[in-house]
Amino acid sequence: MKKFWNRKRIHINLYILIPLIYSGISIIAVVVTYRLACYQGEADAVGPVLKWGAFIGAFSFACSLVILWLVMNPVMKFVRRTESLPLFPRAGADEEKSSLQRDRLEEMTEVLDQVTDILGKVEAREFFPRVVGQSRRMREIFAQLLKIAPTDSTVMILGESGTGKELIADSIHEHSRRKTKPFVKINCVAIPEGLLESELFGHEKGAFTGAVSQKKGKFEQADGGTIFLDEIGDMPIATQAKLLRVLQEREFEKVGGLRTQKIDVRFIVATNKNLQELIREGKFREDLFYRLHVFSLELPSLRERREDIPALTEYFLERKAANARLSPEALQLLIGYDWPGNIRELQNVIERSAVMADGGLILPEHLSKYISAMGKLPSMQTGGSDADSLDAKLVEIEKALILEALARANGVQTRAAALLGINQRSLWHRVKKYRIEVASLRKGGE
Repeated sequence: MKKFWNRKRIHINLYILIPLIYSGISIIAVVVTYRLACYQGEADAVGPVLKWGAFIGAFSFACSLVILWLVMNPVMKFVRRTESLPLFPRAGADEEKSSLQRDRLEEMTEVLDQVTDILGKVEAREFFPRVVGQSRRMREIFAQLLKIAPTDSTVMILGESGTGKELIADSIHEHSRRKTKPFVKINCVAIPEGLLESELFGHEKGAFTGAVSQKKGKFEQADGGTIFLDEIGDMPIATQAKLLRVLQEREFEKVGGLRTQKIDVRFIVATNKNLQELIREGKFREDLFYRLHVFSLELPSLRERREDIPALTEYFLERKAANARLSPEALQLLIGYDWPGNIRELQNVIERSAVMADGGLILPEHLSKYISAMGKLPSMQTGGSDADSLDAKLVEIEKALILEALARANGVQTRAAALLGINQRSLWHRVKKYRIEVASLRKGGE
């Protein structure tokens, strides 16, 4: 019996179901009135009650049907017109057949969700054309950027190495009120400790050996604009104290100088380190952390937004090798790999593979051996044995398997469901659960 109910699903048209519910409520009210009349011995009132009950039930059915038609008809017209647009990701024949078996509310929900996704992608391309990524995780970042950028507040960008922190900093400046003013960048780890203060604050002539002339620092160069301090977690503790004063007072002195200079600068900082851990180790000032931690953006790693990999690979191929193409098998391996080096590593792999393929079709053998060996499931790293860690890893594996199947099926959910051995409805719910961008996995990212 349970198997029968799992297979057989009865679909009732909304134009029948909802009016029936409303008229049923009206009839129940009439039945209650009839019972009360009988209980109070008002036999003469029973006949009129039944007549009025039948009338009220029919009237309720008709009214609810008209109201439902007035509400639903424009919505369904919108759904049908949307499905016919070339921009809308079209389903295959099998998917269209299965969609006929779904109820109307589920169909409308799916269509409206996809419309929202498409509008989000259009917004992402319009406002952030240089940032490649249309997954929901990245669109959430874009939404935060649009709120943060117009302000003058300090922004802290967190994320692993290679996730595109500098590109996000560029986007913040481009959408800020200071976009016509200087945007000065400095990598705190790339400059020797003894020279960092001179780079930031500038120095007077004769301030130290080799200071043969006065020099403007990065803060002075950025006056009126924005300064981006990359790898802030590697800044020496002594320099951190001086930076704190600049943040608090918006003033500083050059190395070897006595005159205080006022500046008007917006700060954007970035790091791939855990600053709170550095605070506990005494390597980062706690007061500086709270001064910098006004708005915080945490960029996802590439393995957390695998659905962006097809678009990223296409972007890198267009830039470096116009004729090179990626085979579905190679794309499948790229999606399954964990990418510890994130986007920077992906870019290097694509460039190398395009060379190895002589600008033609990139096959699995053109990829690095470690990607071919590991690009199937997320790596089972050690580091936690509790239930939460196991559940998180199982979720990661399930999502990777779904992405792999969708990549092999060119984004066709019915084929992917067959590869996974589950029904298409079950796959659709998992796609929604993990917020997977199916359209980005179709050929050409369309």
